[in-house]
Amino acid sequence: MRNQSRVAFYLLLMPLVLWLGLLIIIPHIDMLLISLRERVSFGVYDRSLAQYEKALTEPLYLRTFARTAVMSVLATAITLLIAFPVAYYIAKMARGRLQQVLFLLCLIPFYVSELVRTFGWMILLRETGIVSNLLQWAGLADQPVEMLYTDATMMVGLVYTSMLFMVVPLVTTLESLDDSVIEAGYDLGGSGLSVLREIIIPHAMPGIVSGCIVVFMLSLGNYLTPTMLGGKDSLWFTEMIYNQFIVRSNWELGAAFGFMLLVLSSVIVWGMLRLTGRTLKETMG
Repeated sequence: MRNQSRVAFYLLLMPLVLWLGLLIIIPHIDMLLISLRERVSFGVYDRSLAQYEKALTEPLYLRTFARTAVMSVLATAITLLIAFPVAYYIAKMARGRLQQVLFLLCLIPFYVSELVRTFGWMILLRETGIVSNLLQWAGLADQPVEMLYTDATMMVGLVYTSMLFMVVPLVTTLESLDDSVIEAGYDLGGSGLSVLREIIIPHAMPGIVSGCIVVFMLSLGNYLTPTMLGGKDSLWFTEMIYNQFIVRSNWELGAAFGFMLLVLSSVIVWGMLRLTGRTLKETMG
């Protein structure tokens, strides 16, 4: 009986092991090995750190790398600031059917692909789009206004794309907060700000951290939104990875860029966990 249970356990575990091994671990090892070689001649390679040296000494690469990290952190912070009140209203203030409707409204945009949603923003914000026409109709602009291809537009797209992944963990965490605890905070003379700071935010911290991790990773690895909304002047590191792999066929430098992005995301997630004093196990439940 024990042997049968062990066989069943291994059979259930096998799809996960194959998934992790074939689609995550082996490709990342291969990417690391490719990044550690330098092309000497056609089909001939030497082991070298030249790709990383090139990435860390070229000002354009460094500037784009730092810009991508800063913009991703900023997109995560803005998403949190917008999502927290929304999640709190859904979890603690809305009741019954209203709560279900509001949560459904957060889900509806994700019924279509990211490409379709990005095209929707382009239709709204282009020079002949709805927003430009409304501004002219209201007398706030005397000519068509082009809102695409700016950092602000790109940030709007990043926040919109990631909003659900911040709202869901926040709603789940805030729903577990007993209303009587909040009432007790007010009964003891606490103001709205102190109750928020001392009761609500500490309780919601697992949802905040997990939401920030997911949103940051999505923003950092996003390709469509920076390319379509940011334009050619809004450089993003994933665009450089795409150009090296697909346009220039320079797999060695593209692999080095990809591994640098992986290390950056891991370091920032680790720093976020250290800053909040939480472990990855606590954050993921």
